[in-house]
This record gives sequence, C-alpha cells and structure tokens, in this order.
Amino acid sequence: MRTKAFAVAAGVLLAAGVVAAKAVVVSTQDVKWTPGAIPQVSMAAVDGDPAKGPSHFFLKYAAGFVTPSHHHSADHYVTLVSGNLALTTDGKETKLTPGSYFALTGKAPHIAKCEGSTDCVMFIDARGPWDVVPEKP
Repeated sequence: MRTKAFAVAAGVLLAAGVVAAKAVVVSTQDVKWTPGAIPQVSMAAVDGDPAKGPSHFFLKYAAGFVTPSHHHSADHYVTLVSGNLALTTDGKETKLTPGSYFALTGKAPHIAKCEGSTDCVMFIDARGPWDVVPEKP
C-alpha cells in the first residue's frame, strides 16, 4: 500500500512540474561567447536566458578591465574560473584566484578589477534576470 501511495504522489509531483529531471551538458567547444553591452565584457549563457530569468552563464572580463561601482537586481553566486579578480564590497578589497567563490545578494554594490595579463572568467548562477545598475556617486 505504501509503495502505491508513493508512486501516486511521485506521479502527481511530476505532472505538476515540481520534480522534473533535467540534464544540461555544455562542452568547452560548445560555449558561445557574445560581446556584452559593456566593452571588454563578454558572456556565454549555458542554461536559461539571462535577460528573462534565472540562468547560468560565464562572464569574461578582459585583462585590466575595471568595473565602475554597480549592483545587480538578481541575487547571484559566482565561481572564478580563471584570472585574478580584485573584488571590492563594503569598502574592502579582496584578491581572488581561480576556484574562489563569492555571493552578491540584496543588490550589494561592488567593484571588480581583472588584474594581471589573463582574462578573468567567472561562472555565474543568477537567480533572476541579469542587469547592471550603476551606483550613484
């Protein structure tokens, strides 16, 4: 009886879209870089549409690129894949190397600098539409 109840519950959840199996696999050669709205920045979406909602994408800053102070409306979680990034939040600069992680939530203002001669590539888990909102001086 328990097995039948579990099967019925699982069927209802699947039908409601609550539990849906999904695999996303993108090889390095399938990553498609597109120029961003800001010079020296490019993006490669791998899951979802960053302009419309939650998504996963790579973001690349050219070596030497420095952002102005800005925030994003969506909470997002970032892993630095390559390059050396100096991230300033709350007036404190933190030097990050590949494999480093950071989260920016609640529209946290920040400045990012891609230091050295290597481009900085980040993998971003954005929880809503992606935007860049400059901070007012």
